[in-house]
Amino acid sequence: MNTNPKAILFDLDGTLLDTAPDLCFALNALRKEFGLTEISLDEIKPFVGRGAKKMVSHVLGLAENDPDIMKLREKFLSLYDQNIAERTRFFPQMEQVINHLELNQIPWGIVTNKLTYHTHRLLKALDIFKRTACIICGDTLAHAKPHPLPILHACHLLKISPPDCLYVGDAATDVAASKAAGTHAIVALYGYLDGEDPHLWQADYYINEPLELLSWF
Repeated sequence: MNTNPKAILFDLDGTLLDTAPDLCFALNALRKEFGLTEISLDEIKPFVGRGAKKMVSHVLGLAENDPDIMKLREKFLSLYDQNIAERTRFFPQMEQVINHLELNQIPWGIVTNKLTYHTHRLLKALDIFKRTACIICGDTLAHAKPHPLPILHACHLLKISPPDCLYVGDAATDVAASKAAGTHAIVALYGYLDGEDPHLWQADYYINEPLELLSWF
């Protein structure tokens, strides 16, 4: 691979930020309205990368085509919005990585399937919004990951050729999007893996902790 990449892009939930605690809080608040007991953080993590509807259907035991699922999804997103940055933090070592990139003037950005409203609100609450070189969300373009368009658009905004860019994520959709876009796909094994063996995704590289990213810079 290019031993001197010029930029790095991150997935958000489960890669850059540990958002599961706030998502879990909102999902348990929703379960409480149905008289259900709390579920654990570990039970939620594998579903975070699958989207709000999938999380809601799982924690309420409903089919994804249930006639009430979209209304319940909106309820969940409202509950999440109320507590979006209460417990969310950088993953351990990640802020050190970001500081190193900024110190060395290496641009970094975010490509996530999270909606723009929640992404921007979260990043602003954590005082990260202005630090990023670009932010591409799930509703920014006509396609979201695993389509390569969001990553290609991010590279375009950064004026970086895809082979000169790393993309770090924690899901098969991240790897598929990265490889299709021509960036180097790195799997964050510390993230919210969904139970499938991540080595089946055939990423270019796998890391156990964020500091390993600095070996490329």
